[in-house]
Amino acid sequence: MNNLWSGGDGPVKKYKLQHFNILKVLGKGSFGKVLLVELKGSSRFFAMKCLKKDVILEDDDTECTFIERRVLILSSECPFLCQMFCSFQTPEYLFFVMKYLNGGDLMYHIQQVKKFDENRTRFYACEIIVALQFLHSRGIIYRDLKLDNILLDAEGHIHLADFGMCKTEMNRENGMASTFCGTPDYIAPEIIKGQLYNEAVDFWSLGVLLYEMLIGQSPFHGEGEDELFDAILNERPYFPKSLGKEAAKCLSALFDRNPNTRLGMPECPDGPIRTHAFFRGVDWKKFEQRGVTPPYKPTVRSPNDTSNFDEDFTQEKAVLTPIQDKTLLDSIDPEAFMNFSYTNPSLAN
Repeated sequence: MNNLWSGGDGPVKKYKLQHFNILKVLGKGSFGKVLLVELKGSSRFFAMKCLKKDVILEDDDTECTFIERRVLILSSECPFLCQMFCSFQTPEYLFFVMKYLNGGDLMYHIQQVKKFDENRTRFYACEIIVALQFLHSRGIIYRDLKLDNILLDAEGHIHLADFGMCKTEMNRENGMASTFCGTPDYIAPEIIKGQLYNEAVDFWSLGVLLYEMLIGQSPFHGEGEDELFDAILNERPYFPKSLGKEAAKCLSALFDRNPNTRLGMPECPDGPIRTHAFFRGVDWKKFEQRGVTPPYKPTVRSPNDTSNFDEDFTQEKAVLTPIQDKTLLDSIDPEAFMNFSYTNPSLAN
């Protein structure tokens, strides 16, 4: 088996698990783990997302995995998406190896300071809007915008991460989606109602995110999921007096329960989101080029620093859990994950 394929700039190496040293656990989910790894002999560090094939097959998520791969390949065209270095597989696992963003996620940072000031919130919002509009222009709905999925690099710029819930144009009815999914606090009313929906759901989630950054809590509350969903469908979020007038107007327009007229969508009476009063004076061209200096720079001591990640994870033993059920592995269709491997030519050489 040849370890190289020819890219535009000569051969690009195909990577395997044995090319990496596993250093620390960065996070965990139902899918598996995210590990900090080092490319052997290079002093280059990456975040490696390890997906268990048995879990993917049990949940019927093979298609989602390939959509995630497709979005990660696209990510090199936008500076605010988490970039993939390579993808490969073993009999038990699928691996996405991504640039390690050592600044930590926005959830971690907001917990340190309770809330962000308007200037810092607006900066993150601008970079997030550029990222969302890039995805939308490619027919992709993100569907998982939340504090935990926005990572900072060492300079303080944002990167959207985790594209496992993305929906692409290729598998949507008339450009609409119908799957019930997302993180409960961020789910748009039209998803809760079981209606067909489009990229407007990402602008609702952006509203929730802006509210959390500016006010330091969630806009909608409930004892359980049913109460929470009832609040999302019917209640008006509380705006404290300390909230700036333009910020309040921006939030109100993002919390429009009619997806067609929601801020960010073509029929919004306030016009395009980039021209909203909250973003007055923003140089969008400069933002698109990643040319605006971040208002906050995370404390990062070294390229492999993990101090901006939760100690509950980073102190765990960094190993891959072997899959117990060997019969299940034998029953995996070897063609189910064909053509999964990829090396990003711009990061490889």
